[in-house]
Amino acid sequence: MDPVRNPYAPGAGQRPPELAGRGRELDVFDIVLERIARGRPERSLMLTGLRGVGKTVLLNTLRSQAIGRLWGTGKIEARPDQSLRRPVAAALHMAVRELAPRHRAPERIDAFLGVLKAFAQRGVSVPAGRRAAGAPRLRDRWQPGIDVPATSGRADSGDIEIDLVELLTDAASVAADVGTGIAVFIDEMQDVGPEDVSALCAACHELSQLGAPLIVVGAGLPHLPAVLSAAKSYSERLYRYQRIDRLDRIAADQALCAPAAREEVEYEPKALDLLYESSGGYPYFVQAYGKATWDHAPRSPITAADVRVAAPEAEAELAVGFFGSRFERATPAEREYMRAMATLSRVDADVGEARDDMDAAVPTAEIARALDRKPASLSPARDALIKKGLIYSGERGTVAFTVPHFGRYLRTQPG
Repeated sequence: MDPVRNPYAPGAGQRPPELAGRGRELDVFDIVLERIARGRPERSLMLTGLRGVGKTVLLNTLRSQAIGRLWGTGKIEARPDQSLRRPVAAALHMAVRELAPRHRAPERIDAFLGVLKAFAQRGVSVPAGRRAAGAPRLRDRWQPGIDVPATSGRADSGDIEIDLVELLTDAASVAADVGTGIAVFIDEMQDVGPEDVSALCAACHELSQLGAPLIVVGAGLPHLPAVLSAAKSYSERLYRYQRIDRLDRIAADQALCAPAAREEVEYEPKALDLLYESSGGYPYFVQAYGKATWDHAPRSPITAADVRVAAPEAEAELAVGFFGSRFERATPAEREYMRAMATLSRVDADVGEARDDMDAAVPTAEIARALDRKPASLSPARDALIKKGLIYSGERGTVAFTVPHFGRYLRTQPG
């Protein structure tokens, strides 16, 4: 098999050659865009799921759908401890620049950009913790790259909730002028700070009440709904939630077979059986095992024997790049916590059977008992792992891995 012709693409956020199993999500978003185009009310959209299920790829594909309908778009990736002001300002600047050539009143665009610049600069200052004692509050030198003067009296109060509501309302008005909409895409949305999440919910609430043509499309880990609900009690009714999960067998086979067929290569049925068993249907793993198998297979059709020969290489690559890099970020205390999780998550409490295909959520009280520690003493390790995005708490008193098969990986590692 020619490795140059290998069609598979295991990469972070890299679009696979065949986007299989996501037709429903694409259709739903197309309906959202069409309804807004017809002046119908619609909710913003939140995609949730474990790492490796293709949330970023799907987010980028949805953005392409919006661009195809001549919407203004902007995308950001949230980071812990970073305010939304700068990235949201940059995203909206990009979106409005896409709409500006079709707007009949350049002064209207300039007026919005003045508000946008004021919004961005209102939060630009050196935090107190980084200033010398007694030193005045200083602005840093960052500029939003907007060539109009900042205006005052709109989106510049310093209260992020007030400012974001006003800013997004004004942005939606610009989009309405040209008969289209704006979509802001936010990846890793669970990392948005509590104050900013609250502001974003308030802004989306206002936009939905006005029927304004601006939506937010977020993607995050499974506990994102809980993050939003903690910020605003009405958030469960404010967004349309879509759980992005592993592929079923038909979709996983399509993800492997469709790009191979374009290269005039086929798979034997038993090879596909073994690939699905190895990958668990997780899109990133499907690509990783598919790539390794292609490189090791001598000819078409690809056989189960080819998969067995290639599997150790795929697993070694995943162990270093997908699992190992995350494990290395953890401290010894955090690793101890995760090892206890891995041991406990392997047992189904209802039937007492071992299961390696997935990892169940684990009660934190059981982890404390397994480590012979008081629950309170493990809180720092748990909270640090949540902040690092290695585990999440979907329900009160339980934790689970954010990475599929991570428990299985830990169970194979020496203590």
